[in-house]
Amino acid sequence: YFRVYRHAGDGAVFRGAHHMTIAAIVFLGLGVVFGVIGNLGVLILPDVYTRLQASSTASTTSVFSALVAAMLTVGWHPMTGKIAVIALFFFVTSPIAAHIIARYAWQREIVPWRRSFAERRQLREHHDD
Repeated sequence: YFRVYRHAGDGAVFRGAHHMTIAAIVFLGLGVVFGVIGNLGVLILPDVYTRLQASSTASTTSVFSALVAAMLTVGWHPMTGKIAVIALFFFVTSPIAAHIIARYAWQREIVPWRRSFAERRQLREHHDD
């Protein structure tokens, strides 16, 4: 745990907590960034397979980053072990859930999106203008 030192006129100063707080804020920020990117991927990407890839990858890294931030905030505590078990569970089950959804889409014969060569050439020529 952290020691509280009192200096004349400074009030309570936590030694050692500063670096852990900064690391927790960084991991929480990463979680937010990955969450936003995953949501944008679901909104922008064209078919179920690419949307699924974006959402599952981004959600796994987002939740994992948030849980690491929670572990850094709690410190060495019995709650840290519980958070680690939750992170491990999510880390294992998220790809399995994505695989089940993709397999269901494939069995329902949902065709992956592909841009034709002619469309790519048109876009390239339009971009060069």
